[in-house]
Amino acid sequence: MTFRHLTVLILLVSCHDQSLPYEIVGDSILMPLTDTMPDAKRGKDLFSNRGDAHCVLCHMHDEAQVEFQGNLGPDLSGVGERLTPGQIRLRIVDYEFIRPDTTMPSYFRTHNLTQVRSDKIGKTVLSPLEIEDIIAFLSHHAD
Repeated sequence: MTFRHLTVLILLVSCHDQSLPYEIVGDSILMPLTDTMPDAKRGKDLFSNRGDAHCVLCHMHDEAQVEFQGNLGPDLSGVGERLTPGQIRLRIVDYEFIRPDTTMPSYFRTHNLTQVRSDKIGKTVLSPLEIEDIIAFLSHHAD
């Protein structure tokens, strides 16, 4: 599989924390999306909450500790042993870059989307810090 090399500048309409431009290299976004220190505990909470990031609607994780976790996507238990933080980052930001036929939404892309509510146009699903928090959870596990 061949990956494109792109530099994508981010313009965020509604985020509370500072976002940084990112560069896609192969199948990764190597640098964090924010300078703010991520928190694995917040990431675990986001991953586990059906009303926030919605991760458990499609994925399961041994540490999520919620009933009825999804099985549409892969089990993400131990994903930090299989993928680098940069690889996880791109998959959350815009998995369609890697798999154009995916059903996983792009949580940080704001362009070339379909079926977007009018009040959500130009807005990301997750903030840069929320994405980094989830990466911290998936990469290092929360206590």
